[in-house]
Amino acid sequence: MLQISQKVSIPGTEIEISAIRAQGAGGQNVNKVSSAVHLRFDITASSLPDFYKHRLLRLKDNRITKDGVIVLKAQRFRTQEKNREDALERLRDLVRKVAVSQKKRIPTKPSKASKKRRLDSKTRHGQQKALRRKVDY
Repeated sequence: MLQISQKVSIPGTEIEISAIRAQGAGGQNVNKVSSAVHLRFDITASSLPDFYKHRLLRLKDNRITKDGVIVLKAQRFRTQEKNREDALERLRDLVRKVAVSQKKRIPTKPSKASKKRRLDSKTRHGQQKALRRKVDY
């Protein structure tokens, strides 16, 4: 059971975890032991509330396939158990991230003083550049 919030949780049966061999340097251990973890979570077939499902499916993330499956690969640690915990934590963070809704931006106009400051700085800059020109006798 993966607890997302007080009211929302994901049952362990909906999360598919498989052990795979890790990539990269690591010597003999990396060649012999399947310490990396491959986590798959089907969003559409899950028991998450529709609010979470829609937000997750709309998310532009390369870890979510076109079929609506979240695929996470954890290979940061040397042990399989730590990688498993890391993958579950990353899944929890991803689901929590979509639960937070961003504030709607209210468009504002620049103030009169800020417009004046901008134009003054442009004038000063232009004068400074004019002083660099070749002097005509």
